[in-house]
Amino acid sequence: MNIDLSAFPTTIDTLHLGLGISAVLFLVLFLTKNKSSTDQEILENNIEASVADIEQPVEKTIPEVTKAAALKESTPEAALQLLTLLQQEARFIDFTQEDLSTYSDADIGAVARVVHEGSKKILNDYFTLEAIRSEEEETSISISEGFNASEVRLTGNVVGHAPFNGTLIHKGWKVSEVKLPKLAAGHDASIIAPAEVEL
Repeated sequence: MNIDLSAFPTTIDTLHLGLGISAVLFLVLFLTKNKSSTDQEILENNIEASVADIEQPVEKTIPEVTKAAALKESTPEAALQLLTLLQQEARFIDFTQEDLSTYSDADIGAVARVVHEGSKKILNDYFTLEAIRSEEEETSISISEGFNASEVRLTGNVVGHAPFNGTLIHKGWKVSEVKLPKLAAGHDASIIAPAEVEL
């Protein structure tokens, strides 16, 4: 891959670059992990339905089989589609596969601006992101009893029971809506970017 580094600004913000790349990787891992956990749930439900077939009369097992079939199976295509979009707009795969040891920090920062802007465009176009906490970061907040542990992670000296009082370090993010484009039948989602041949 040839990158004309002179065409980019020379400022660098490696902290935000690292955070952006980490967020995208976590999102891809999250989408891929959902498939394996859903597959496990379907397998468990199918096993339960099979056991019910053995132990109960046929009339009673029909609702169990119907319930297992009603589960929506997640596929890795969503994660692959996200990688495709990130490659198209941010050259994300090119950037992560490039050997950066020969480039200066300023050069990497210039390219990072392209990755950052393209990644932000993808997130804004296809995902609705919301902050989990509305308070300002670095302010004191109280976490009441019965809080959702998947939305709030307690760090530091965690002792005793809620309510907990502490400082909000990060507001957190959650996706309230996903608007990925629909894939045409027969589309090979594993092709993130086709090879380009200039004639």
